[in-house]
Amino acid sequence: MAVTLRDIAAEAGVSVMTVSNVINGNRSRVSQTTIDRVQRIVEARGYVPNVSARNLAARRSHVIGVLVPVAADDSLLMSPHNVAVIGGMERALRERGYHLLLRGIADPREVSEAVQAWDLDGALLLGFLDEEIDALDLPADVPLLALDSYASHPLATGVRTDDYQGGLLAGRLLLACGHREVLFAGPTFTDIGVVRQRFDGFRAAFVEAGIAWHDGLVASVTTTHDSGVDLGRELKARYPDVTAVFATADILAIGIIEGVTDAGGRVPRDVSVVGYDNLDIGAYVTPRLTTIAQDIGDKVAVAARMLLDAIDDPAAPRTGITLPVRVLERGSVGSPREA
Repeated sequence: MAVTLRDIAAEAGVSVMTVSNVINGNRSRVSQTTIDRVQRIVEARGYVPNVSARNLAARRSHVIGVLVPVAADDSLLMSPHNVAVIGGMERALRERGYHLLLRGIADPREVSEAVQAWDLDGALLLGFLDEEIDALDLPADVPLLALDSYASHPLATGVRTDDYQGGLLAGRLLLACGHREVLFAGPTFTDIGVVRQRFDGFRAAFVEAGIAWHDGLVASVTTTHDSGVDLGRELKARYPDVTAVFATADILAIGIIEGVTDAGGRVPRDVSVVGYDNLDIGAYVTPRLTTIAQDIGDKVAVAARMLLDAIDDPAAPRTGITLPVRVLERGSVGSPREA
């Protein structure tokens, strides 16, 4: 005979509601001792929740969609940063009794269709351009959250890090080390968005210091390792006076270091490199990457909490959150005098 919630409750000496709350991740009002006792009994008795019945009773699917743009070759746009976000989001949702559905979006108009067709309780928009988000026709009854977005769409709350401050910190660091000819490397940007904010902060560091910066020192490249390698190999030929590079992503910066090395140069002796993100891999390259560190785990935790809070209380006001960043100095930045 199948084990029921009532059986678990009787053995644990608690109410059926308490057992249900523990199993479904609604544990804020349940003591840790009770949680541990219920979980031990659930495991010992081999209890398996009836997901369909639970969702029907709650009028929820307990599924959160992570919607990611599809590239021209029909592959998902999955940077190492996005992989870290998705992994962290899956863990955070699982702890609250939710499941994650990863869906590629070839056309922004598919967002509304995906949300409704899959009966999602909420969705995270990851990697979309701000102008794409602002143009979306979103369902008002399903909470949506846009990660790393500056979009003004009223139905897509944003969680991001302080990109302007990150660019400012990168510029200040390189200027303090004596660099003046600094290349800004990142994807093509418009008047809004993450890269624009990082660029504006970077430029502000030069204005703040009263030092001129050459407008032509911008390399528009895709945020990939291969693009970084190509740029690093060509760096001295294309930008002979450049002594440092600020790359808008760690994966790009790591590629630049590899490319400089391939071309016979050394980092930071010949050129200094600063990345952005603080991906784990940055600690394992040679030299170890100096970066603008964002706490991806914290960003994901905040995003998950905001999304689930909006599901629990749809009438509550939704306000975007900006999280801090910091400089993490390692070994890829030195003085231009080392050249």
